[in-house]
Amino acid sequence: MRAREKPQLALFSTEHTLTDAEREERAVIERAHADARAIADALPDSLRFGTSSWSFTGWKGIVYAHTHSTAELAREGLREYSAHPLLRTVGIDRGYYAPIPRDDLKRYAEQTPDDFVFCTKAPELIVSPIISQHRDKRRAGEHNEDFLSVQRFAEEMLSPLLDELGEKVGPILLEFPPLPPEARMKPVEFAEALDDFLSELPSEIPFAVELRDRALFTKDYRAVLSRRRVAHVYNYWSFVPSPGQQRALVPLDEQPFIISRLLLKPGTRYEEQREAFAPFDKLVERDEGMRAEVIGLLEEAARRKIPGYLLVNNKAEGCSPKTVIEVAAGLSRALR
Repeated sequence: MRAREKPQLALFSTEHTLTDAEREERAVIERAHADARAIADALPDSLRFGTSSWSFTGWKGIVYAHTHSTAELAREGLREYSAHPLLRTVGIDRGYYAPIPRDDLKRYAEQTPDDFVFCTKAPELIVSPIISQHRDKRRAGEHNEDFLSVQRFAEEMLSPLLDELGEKVGPILLEFPPLPPEARMKPVEFAEALDDFLSELPSEIPFAVELRDRALFTKDYRAVLSRRRVAHVYNYWSFVPSPGQQRALVPLDEQPFIISRLLLKPGTRYEEQREAFAPFDKLVERDEGMRAEVIGLLEEAARRKIPGYLLVNNKAEGCSPKTVIEVAAGLSRALR
């Protein structure tokens, strides 16, 4: 473990003289960074923590020094986000719904330090066998001809990412959504289709598969990941086994890297958690059992000296950067 270079705060207000209130806001964030830096310095550089997106006004005093609009944070917030000592990656979820413009990807790269990496979601048109309602209401439920199309995947995502993010391309997440009963694939057919798809992807890019259907956690699925050297995403989500239970289904010793995404407490739904937790400025509902499971996953990554990633959504406990800080602190104690 080595001490990291002290990150510089990239505040939006540096071009004018700060008011007394702004100086106090800066002091608050500097104290928060000092506490986080002490945790980060005790952890291996192979472990990366981040959140799902970054444009949340409720993170003032936690990640951002001053008040900014959601639009301002979406466009420029990565400058401050990536100055946080523990936030060395971020999830870009927007690519699931529509291609990310190259200009946006270029701007993301320019706003972040050289050792920062992005975890991006593959487009829905690649990972869903049916057309969803939000994609095309008139054709919702119809067969998706682009499902697991390597050519379309390369055009829509891989080429723009590699061109604009370069060395900052981290794990690309293949999140297979839950489907209505009539559209579900048999687990063996899913594993075969996944195997064919993964066999044609570039081996130098890290890929990870996230399942949203319990039935797909099979030996065939596990064998495909092992054969293709692709990671499994140990997710915390409404209707799948917990990260620790998934560990028993997809063993850690077969993983090329270890990645976990904390999204929704089992049994809850996105809309209700969003309503209960907004504006995402505090922890509302800690889940100590989940935290212990995730710390165990990252301990294994540290023990094996392989990359480990944790991505946290606000809907997991109420405030994703605060979850990151507390999980990282717990991990640093476990590794002593």
